Amino acid sequence: MSTPPRSDTRRLARSRTGLVFIVFLVIAAFFLITEHRAHLFGILPYALPVLSAPLLLFMHREPAGEKRHNGRLSEDRK
Repeated sequence: MSTPPRSDTRRLARSRTGLVFIVFLVIAAFFLITEHRAHLFGILPYALPVLSAPLLLFMHREPAGEKRHNGRLSEDRK
């Protein structure tokens, strides 16, 4: 049996070039998050109602077994 070939990504992460690239990605992600945080917080008051609408629709469903017809309970539930 032969050993499986080593992954290139594992070797890249341990090399000097890979380490520099990972540090660059971390720094870029930091600045991307900090610079766009104002935009994210600015849209948050509008996004919360939009994202909560499906939850509200789900909560306003009738309980199982109660069927209404023209605003009245069916005869079998009275």
